[in-house]
Amino acid sequence: MSVFDIAHGTRRHSLAGFLQPLVTAFEAWNDARHTRAALQMLSDRELDDIGLTRAEIETVARRR
Repeated sequence: MSVFDIAHGTRRHSLAGFLQPLVTAFEAWNDARHTRAALQMLSDRELDDIGLTRAEIETVARRR
């Protein structure tokens, strides 16, 4: 019985190991999407106030 439990636990661990990079990538993509949307809502003057231009929005959003 304990061999079955160990094998079953290992299978769960390998699934979590497989999914974690996918979850991390999704979270990074979603954070960039939110950042991009927030920055795109700012006026050119507001972007200038924080030292950005519209051309830099994508770079800043992906940097997080």
